[in-house]
Amino acid sequence: MKSFLSFLLAVLFAITIQAQSRIVSGPMLGPVELRDAKVWVEVSPEVRTVSLQYNKKGDAKSRIIVYKGELGKEFNPIQFTIGGLDFNTTYQYKIWLNGKATAAGGEFTTKDLWQWRKPVPDFSFLTGSCSYFNEPVYDRPGTPYGKDSSIFETMAKERSAFMLWLGDAWYTREVDYYSEWGLWCRASKDRATPILQNFLKSMPQLATWDDHDYGPNDIGKNYILKETSRKIFNSYFCNPSSGENGEGIYTMTSWGDADIFLTDDRWWRSADRMKDSIDGKPNPEKRMLGKQQMEWLKNSLLYSNATFKIVTVGSQVLNPVSPFDKWKDFPVEYQELMDFLKEYKINGVLFLTGDRHHSEIIKVERPGTYPLYDVTVSPLTSGTHTFGTAEKNNPYRVFGLDEEQNYGKFSFNGTRGNRKLTVEFIGVRGEKLGEWSISEKELKTP
Repeated sequence: MKSFLSFLLAVLFAITIQAQSRIVSGPMLGPVELRDAKVWVEVSPEVRTVSLQYNKKGDAKSRIIVYKGELGKEFNPIQFTIGGLDFNTTYQYKIWLNGKATAAGGEFTTKDLWQWRKPVPDFSFLTGSCSYFNEPVYDRPGTPYGKDSSIFETMAKERSAFMLWLGDAWYTREVDYYSEWGLWCRASKDRATPILQNFLKSMPQLATWDDHDYGPNDIGKNYILKETSRKIFNSYFCNPSSGENGEGIYTMTSWGDADIFLTDDRWWRSADRMKDSIDGKPNPEKRMLGKQQMEWLKNSLLYSNATFKIVTVGSQVLNPVSPFDKWKDFPVEYQELMDFLKEYKINGVLFLTGDRHHSEIIKVERPGTYPLYDVTVSPLTSGTHTFGTAEKNNPYRVFGLDEEQNYGKFSFNGTRGNRKLTVEFIGVRGEKLGEWSISEKELKTP
């Protein structure tokens, strides 16, 4: 009788565990390359085993990858790398929990091997910044800061190569700032928002951060939980790499004839209130990217043969009249990059930024060479900003969009030598709010 009761209790326990085991969020696609792909998912603490089953679309033969890392923690974000894939091939995948298949899954198509074989491909990617989901008990009183999150349903219907998050993919609150548990909880909770889920698996997701998904508002290298924050970011996004020597999160990706450099504007950032100049001379101690990252960026730009070289930064770069944080407020480092671009005649450079809660394109002329542009895309779901004071009639602005939620769509088209980049600003329901384009010839040193 005792053995039967023990057996019965064991069966009931197993049934309970199985019932409680669930996917918290995801799956989400990470980078998809020619021969491998990354898939991310977060599971509940009760899950004992997680596997990923995949197969070529239309092929009944499948393979299974068993996750061999640690499980059972309060927060369990995990990543799978699927290797040995064929290029330009569509695969299907499904997540298994505790040895049983779930309904969670999706599909992806590996990149095509076009180099030396085919014309440069036309493609597009999506981008945007500032994603806020309301949580009234911890939000500041008054009008909710988070707006219409159905924008992610619209974005999920796009057929683009990938999504590039420009920072503030989630917003830490006062209760999170100095709590390791709070930082983990914020990333996990916001990532699990139901309306996000279809978008996360619809295309590969890549990201850089800004202050709110790094820590408190406007903070930089002095943040005492920066190591925890870096670990969390790398646990909730599966970028191609994450800085060097265990520092920073900068990385890059390449698609078609565009190289995209995702910089880190927080890890080495001096306090914004540090003086720009001392005794009338620019302050060399005030830096945003830091020496290690700047060396990487310079070498990466020199190495790149891409038609378009897009430098992504959480903060704006060029806007001379902005009253808020921008790279131009770090004059020694900013001028170092400007001089480098001109000296080495680096062609095809544009800046892509977020943060500002409005979208705009800033143009700055450079005597003797082509002008630089800073394309800002913001916000996805957070509160919007209205152009005012010196920015109301900004003479450097060639396109402006305020008081509107929006995302950006960057499209690359044309034959080799005549490539064109078109930027569309798109609203919550998919309506086009603005468009701007530039040819590769307009981004070349005379």
